[in-house]
Amino acid sequence: MTKKRISFMAKAFVAVGAGVLWVSSRLTWINVTASDDKSGESTQPLVGATWSTEIMALSLLLLAGFVASLVLRKTGRRVVGIVCAVAAAAASWAPLGLLAGEPDPARAKSLLTSGVATQNSSAPTTLSDWAQVTDLHVNALGPSLALLGCAVALVGGIVVAMRPGEDTPKRNQYETKAARREKLEEDLADAPESGRVMWDALDEGIDPTDMTGGAGSASEDTSTS
Repeated sequence: MTKKRISFMAKAFVAVGAGVLWVSSRLTWINVTASDDKSGESTQPLVGATWSTEIMALSLLLLAGFVASLVLRKTGRRVVGIVCAVAAAAASWAPLGLLAGEPDPARAKSLLTSGVATQNSSAPTTLSDWAQVTDLHVNALGPSLALLGCAVALVGGIVVAMRPGEDTPKRNQYETKAARREKLEEDLADAPESGRVMWDALDEGIDPTDMTGGAGSASEDTSTS
């Protein structure tokens, strides 16, 4: 597998991880059973985006990191990879806590009584202030899917940071004309058939078909004339 393909797959892992993380945030993570002396017993769902409010922001950050890795140069891609790896690790904290431990009944009640849970659901999901939480049931699918997305994004971020890939000649179109002129000889050697490189060479008075003459020949011809 070529380095270019590995780099592309790593970026794709970040995007896939962000997508899986977002999907998991829409699933029910906890079913809260509460008893109310007026309305009786009821069960209310808490979705991932409600229980872990930061998960949506981190999934968007990972998606932004994927887009940035497509347009930035090598150093920028390395930094983005590190940021994505850290974001993926941070996003795994909440689902891992649910699967490894017990959810906090006081926090679950607070989310339901404050109306925060209703913002992430089409149906009312609230409790009265005097209701008592009697049971918390963790739905493993949501947190497990979130951990999977975090793991995929973490691997992608680490690989992007370690192997960001090389900059292609196409990226030179974003550089200034002076910077392109300094790299013309290298571009001609790496991509002699590139249309952009050939036109830049002709614009600078360099014959792109004469690989032995290079820029030095062009400079001598200019000084002679």
